Amino acid sequence: MTPAAVGSGRREGGRVVWQLLLTLWVGSVWSLHFVFLPALEHSGLAPLLVDDAALTLRPAVLGISAVAMLLQFVVLVVRVRGAIWRDVRTQVLVLALAAVGAFFLFRGAGNQLLMLMSYLVVAFAGLVLAVQPRPDESVADI
Repeated sequence: MTPAAVGSGRREGGRVVWQLLLTLWVGSVWSLHFVFLPALEHSGLAPLLVDDAALTLRPAVLGISAVAMLLQFVVLVVRVRGAIWRDVRTQVLVLALAAVGAFFLFRGAGNQLLMLMSYLVVAFAGLVLAVQPRPDESVADI
């Protein structure tokens, strides 16, 4: 195998990992809040059951999302090297991770309204991250 082929495969690997992780956490956060929980409400379940499902599923989804965000951060560190903290994707990932931390902090305090707000901050940070270019492409490539 030529060195050029090895290098391009590594580049493709970072692209695939970035997109899969982004799809995993952003898709799960959005589909839980805007598809699954409203479908449970629409199916006629008691509101307390829907709330209990939300209280059980949201922390699980955000835990998985936090792991995916950390892995995306590793991909950014490898790809963007020098100006990591000036990169918008890094700032959005840090915002989303802080919102996940706030979610679990508010969960411990029992404040459901602030938990929901933190969850929505994670959801919209993911949406902002989804429209950003991948770490392997520049703005001029788009």
